[in-house]
Amino acid sequence: MAASAELRVDQLPADPLLHILSFLSFRDLIKYVTDYLVTNGYRQEKVTVKMTALNNADRVLSGTSWYCLFRQYYRDLGRYITYYPVLKRAWEQLKTFLQQRCPRMIASLKGADYKAPPELELNNIEAQINGSLPNDYRCSYRIHNGQKLVIPGLMGSMSLSNHYRSEVLLDIETAGGGFQQRKGMRHCLPLTFCFHTGLSQYMALESAEGRHKFESFYPCPDQTAQDPSAINMFITGSSFLNWFTTYVHNVVSGDFPIIRDQIFRYVHDKGCVATTDDITVSVSTSFLPELSSVHPPHFFFTYRVRYPSVFPVRQHRFLLCCNSSACFRIEMSSKASPEAACQLDSRYWKITTSDGNVEEVQGPGVVGEFPVMRPGKVHEYSSCTTFSTHSEYMEGHYTFHRLANKEEVFQVAIPRFHMVCPSYREPAGRTQKTSSNYMSHLDDNGEEDCDGDSDSSAT
Repeated sequence: MAASAELRVDQLPADPLLHILSFLSFRDLIKYVTDYLVTNGYRQEKVTVKMTALNNADRVLSGTSWYCLFRQYYRDLGRYITYYPVLKRAWEQLKTFLQQRCPRMIASLKGADYKAPPELELNNIEAQINGSLPNDYRCSYRIHNGQKLVIPGLMGSMSLSNHYRSEVLLDIETAGGGFQQRKGMRHCLPLTFCFHTGLSQYMALESAEGRHKFESFYPCPDQTAQDPSAINMFITGSSFLNWFTTYVHNVVSGDFPIIRDQIFRYVHDKGCVATTDDITVSVSTSFLPELSSVHPPHFFFTYRVRYPSVFPVRQHRFLLCCNSSACFRIEMSSKASPEAACQLDSRYWKITTSDGNVEEVQGPGVVGEFPVMRPGKVHEYSSCTTFSTHSEYMEGHYTFHRLANKEEVFQVAIPRFHMVCPSYREPAGRTQKTSSNYMSHLDDNGEEDCDGDSDSSAT
């Protein structure tokens, strides 16, 4: 008998395969599928999560056989088997976190409540925009249909004295209504929207005008191009799955601080901490695309500093306006002796841009304040700066004096922190180059105060 090619189970047509598997009990089916997938290179935990779409509780509740239930699930969700476990886990982690830290935001989430059956509704949106939605995007919207148009937005906030941004995750109907076909933004679907700035992140449904298919981005008008429709792009994700799960990880891992029940997209490098005697300084940074541009080169960051003293006090957050922002935390150990109490007198900065330029800045206090540090105290403020290069780093020190002896002066190190703008892309065919190299105007203190009276508690 002639040898025949081996017939693999996954090569069988769906209907005969389902008929064969219908002779197995529910428990045997789960064991068989799990063993088969693990044998073929799937990790055990991934297989387990993938099978959670089909369970005995669902079967009993529906009053149908597991075989019929399996067919129903397969018809409805089979196309999403690659994405469903990852996105479902991300949504559950995000909701658990929000319930604990931002409970009012939970009420703004929209479930899978569509006017028509979910798949039909998604198909209708595709017909409306005359394009195809990626399966990871469709799968996420089968779990949660975005967010109500309310503040605060699920996708992060930022606040300066005269500038506020909070991005809502759009539901599928609103996103479809905002689909772009104008020159410079062809085949682009909005993912988020901010009421205050009009800012949106978009997803490219086709490779066009210098964009890669399915990547997410902030549009940035090219102010130096002759064509007014020329759009540069700050890239935020290679796909919807990458964009959404990366954001959720930053939220639930605590990388983004919660301020006034809102998610602030400051990023803290865990190595960006320096301790001098009893005082610890840490810094977080954030890039603001809505205040930045590629042409001309103008990159806006904000940085947030926190430093801790034995008495509980309010934490203050002061924001400065130039085009880069960070958060500073200064903390004095609660174990320090009362005689260690001190007051900040001045600051010194050494700023190095990616093209090698170095600038040194020094001045009295921080954002017009001269904080007194006592054991257990935490002082926090934010500042900003603008650069014409896509990355730079800053470092320096504060000068303090002891309250018990003003002649005792000492320095506290500020750790080096980097500010790097996200990857950006220019529109296809752009030939004009901009070579100007400038930094935003700084006042005599090297900083511009834009929120000297903004207080909040960071959690």
